[in-house]
Amino acid sequence: MTSGVTGPVPRSRWWLTGATVGVTAVLAGLPWALRDRLPARPATHWSGGGAPDGSLPLWAACLVPAGVWLLTVLATSVRPRRSGATAHPWRAMALAPTGAVLVGAQVCVVRANLDRTDWHQARQPVLGVVLIGAFAAVAAVAAWRFTPRPAAAPAAAPTLEVPEGARLVWFSRTANPWLQLLAAVAGLVTVVALVALAVGLADPAGLWPVCAVAAVTSLTGAVFSSVQAKVSEAGLEVSFGPLGWPVRRWSPAAIETARAERRLPSQVGGWGYRISGLGTTVMLRAGDCLVIRPRGRRADFAVSVDDAERGAALLNTLRTRLPTD
Repeated sequence: MTSGVTGPVPRSRWWLTGATVGVTAVLAGLPWALRDRLPARPATHWSGGGAPDGSLPLWAACLVPAGVWLLTVLATSVRPRRSGATAHPWRAMALAPTGAVLVGAQVCVVRANLDRTDWHQARQPVLGVVLIGAFAAVAAVAAWRFTPRPAAAPAAAPTLEVPEGARLVWFSRTANPWLQLLAAVAGLVTVVALVALAVGLADPAGLWPVCAVAAVTSLTGAVFSSVQAKVSEAGLEVSFGPLGWPVRRWSPAAIETARAERRLPSQVGGWGYRISGLGTTVMLRAGDCLVIRPRGRRADFAVSVDDAERGAALLNTLRTRLPTD
C-alpha cells in the first residue's frame, strides 16, 4: 500500500534544464559577444548618484553572474532524480525571479557600457532597474501560475485487521543528524560567548547579539531535529525534541483520513517544520511520511517517520471503530 506521484520523470526536468542552459548562455555569452564594443573592465556597480564605483574584468563580468545562477540552481535542486514527475512550485518561484534579475542586470550592465572607452563613462540605467523589478515580479507570478501542483492524494486509505478487543500502539521516531550537529555547534558558540562575557574578554555590545542568535539557533535545532509519532486509541501524538515537547495531538474523531506518502524536501520547501502548498510537513528525512487530513481542514499534516504506512493503517482502523450517531 504505497502512495505518491508517479509519471514520466523527464518532463519535470525539461524546464529546469532549459532554464539552466539558456540563462547561463545569456549571462556568460552576452558580454563576450559584444566584447569589441565594451571597455576592458566594464562598470558593474553604481553609486547613488549614478556614477559607477566598481568594475570587473570582462571575463569576470561574464562568469560571475553565470556562477551565481548555477549555484542557485544547484542549491534548489535537492535530489532531483527522485523528485517525481511533479514540478515543485517553490523551486520555480525561486529560480524564475532570480534568473530574471540576473539576466536583466546583465543586459543593463552591457547597455550602460556599450561603446564606452572607459568604465567611468558608464551611467546607471535608472529605467532598467525599474524594469528589472517588474520583470522579476512577472516571472514569479508566472512560475506560480503555470507550475503544476502535486496530484491529489488517492482516496483509498489503508487499514489494519485488528482483533476485536485488542489494543495496539504504534511508535516511530526520526532524527536529523545535521540539525543535531547544528544545534550542538550553536550551543558551543553560546557557551564560549557567555564565558567571554563573564571574564570580560570581549565587548558586551558586540558579543550579546552573537550569543542571542547562537542560543536561539541551538534551542530551535535541539527541539526540531528529532520527532516521534505515536498512534494509540487516543489518536495521533507527534512530539518534538529529546524531551518530547512541544506536542501536537489529534483524536481519531478529529482525523478525516490518514495515509502514507513519499515526500522530499524539494516538495515542501526544505528541512524542518515546513508550511507549503502541501500543508504542514515535519521534514527530517526524505521518504515516506505519515499524512493526516484533520477533519474540517483543507490542508494536511505530515511527519517523516519510518513505517508510516502501518501507522496510517492503524489510525484508519481506529476511525472505523468510532461510535456512529
